[in-house]
Amino acid sequence: MARTEAAYLDDAYLSTLEATVVAHEGDRGIVVDRCNFYPAGGGQPGDTGSIELADGRQVPVVDTRYGEDRSQIVLHLGDSDRPAVGDRMVLHVDWARRYKMMRMHTALHLLTVVCPFPVTGAAVGEDEGRLDFDMPEADTDKDEVTKALAKLVDENHKVFTRWITDEELDANPGLVKSANVRPPRGTGRVRVVVIGEDGSIDSQPCGGTHVGETQEIGEIYVAKIEKKGRTNRRFRLRFGHPAV
Repeated sequence: MARTEAAYLDDAYLSTLEATVVAHEGDRGIVVDRCNFYPAGGGQPGDTGSIELADGRQVPVVDTRYGEDRSQIVLHLGDSDRPAVGDRMVLHVDWARRYKMMRMHTALHLLTVVCPFPVTGAAVGEDEGRLDFDMPEADTDKDEVTKALAKLVDENHKVFTRWITDEELDANPGLVKSANVRPPRGTGRVRVVVIGEDGSIDSQPCGGTHVGETQEIGEIYVAKIEKKGRTNRRFRLRFGHPAV
């Protein structure tokens, strides 16, 4: 089966897209030839939304996942008749939800700048995101981290992607901030998310979706820092202001 073109990799703002069903997967899944829905991975949940069929019917998409060999993207539909192989349709991402994910995911990248420690876990949510760091016992002040994040947000750094070869990644191992997850290999190239002019703020391999400028993140704060082990610290980010 042909590989699904992952259109979201080049344009995270592509909320609608025409596509064709190329296969059925399981009881409720469809594989499409091109896709603007993000499939779950890297701590970021799969997109939801709907597909619009030729007759105008809307069928809900309740989750998005990779196929078994990760070369296809599978849209998992709600309880409705799924389109036949070969049918054309329009994919509609739940944009309000996706945009929150984009803002939070970008904020977590900035958190790795403020806290330059190996990342041991991550989760992106609509209203809260978290990163786990392998860091020594330290009296980390969440208010100071919040201020540092706010500064990076307000400076409105550009966020963009570029592709490097496997060899370039091997020559720059410091780009990988995760202590236990390696960037996917095998295609000969790796996607890098860059923040700031010429990567002045950050550069790291990532397959997720992000905003185009840091000001789009909006108000963000460190809600809690938790001790999850001898050297494991969990930082929770939330949108808005901390409660007084």
